[in-house]
Amino acid sequence: MTQDEMKKNAAWAALEYIPRHTVVGVGTGSTVNHFIDALASIKTEIKGAVSSSEQSTIRLKALGIAVLDLNDIDSFSVYVDGADEINAQKHMIKGGGAALTREKIVAAVAEKFICIVDSTKQVEVLGKFPLPVEVIPMAASHVARQLSKLGGKPVLRQGVTTDNGNVILDVHQLAITDPLQLEQQINNIVGVVCNGIFAQRGADMVLVGAASGTQVIR
Repeated sequence: MTQDEMKKNAAWAALEYIPRHTVVGVGTGSTVNHFIDALASIKTEIKGAVSSSEQSTIRLKALGIAVLDLNDIDSFSVYVDGADEINAQKHMIKGGGAALTREKIVAAVAEKFICIVDSTKQVEVLGKFPLPVEVIPMAASHVARQLSKLGGKPVLRQGVTTDNGNVILDVHQLAITDPLQLEQQINNIVGVVCNGIFAQRGADMVLVGAASGTQVIR
C-alpha cells in the first residue's frame, strides 16, 4: 500500500466521526484533500465548512461545499486536519503547507480535533520535521537570531507568503522534548505570529492509516 493510499484510508475513516447537520472544520494538506473529497459525499447532510486556508477553500467550493466565516460561528463540533509529525501524547508539528496560524485558530474553536495521518508521521520525539514558525516579515532576522539561541537552525522558506501575508522560518535540528513549554516560549518572541507546535491544543483523536488498516487512537 502506498503512502497516499494510507492517507486516503485515514481521511475517509474520519467520516464516521462527523456529526450530521453541523459545521465541519477543515484543515490543509495532502491528507486533508482526501478528506475534502470524502466530505463531498455527505455535503447535503452538513451545514457547511470552516476552512483553514485559501487552498482548502477553493477545493471545498469546487465540490459544492459551502464555506462559512469563522467569525459568524461561536463553536462547532469537529475539526479534521493532518500533521507533519505526531507523538504518543497527540502533540503535533504542523505547518508544512504554511497554514499553521489559521489551522491553530480553527482548532481552538472546535470542540474536538481529529488528526488524520499515515503511519510515517508517528514519532517518539518531535523535531525531525523542521518546525515552521510564521513571522512578521520585518522581524524575520530578529526572530531567527532568537530561534538560534534555542538551539535550532532557522531557514527562511523561499518563495512562500502565508495567507496572512507573512513569511515562514523552518527551524531545523530541534529535539522537542517539552512541546508545551517550547510552544509558549517561541510564541513569546516578538515578531512571531504563531509556531507549528500543536501541544496546548493537541488532537483529541488520531486516525492513523497503515498497510494493516486504520488505527484509532483516543
